[in-house]
Amino acid sequence: MKVLLTDTLEKIGTVGEVVNVRDGFARNYLLPRQLAVTPTEGNIKRYEAARKEYEAKLKLLREQKEKLVQTLEGLEITIARASNDEGHLFGSVSRRDIAEELQKLGHLVQADEVRLEEPLRRIDTFQVTVQLAGDLKCQIKVWVVREKPADVPAAANTTAATAPASATAPALATASADTSSETTSQTGQ
Repeated sequence: MKVLLTDTLEKIGTVGEVVNVRDGFARNYLLPRQLAVTPTEGNIKRYEAARKEYEAKLKLLREQKEKLVQTLEGLEITIARASNDEGHLFGSVSRRDIAEELQKLGHLVQADEVRLEEPLRRIDTFQVTVQLAGDLKCQIKVWVVREKPADVPAAANTTAATAPASATAPALATASADTSSETTSQTGQ
């Protein structure tokens, strides 16, 4: 069945385009949701302006993505994660983490535009592909480094380490003796 698209649908077509789809898909999905209409002369003329507007928007978006690819090419970012002594991360660095780091730097990159075969799970340097369109891609360098431990106040650290164990032990022994005498007095009643 031939239909005229009223909205751009991925893998089907753009607004104002007449496409051939299966009858059930047109009747049960496109037409009830008003994503398509029958391709009459009046409808085609009505959606022609929307198609031209969409194509102009696509052209502008393409130019912005080309500029972004030029600024991203050769960019290096650093992501800090907790790891063990052997360099294996507690967790991983995913596409979303890389996209968020790029967004912090002012680059409009979505997580689905970052290409990773699998999440990064060790401390190392990785070449990661950012693909903004089918033919617009670039390589960035991602440094995964060990996260520095949280700064613990030095005074709190040294007092806990230098406090003798015998200073806290009598208090604990007294508390446990009090509870044991209470339990025996309750059972004797």
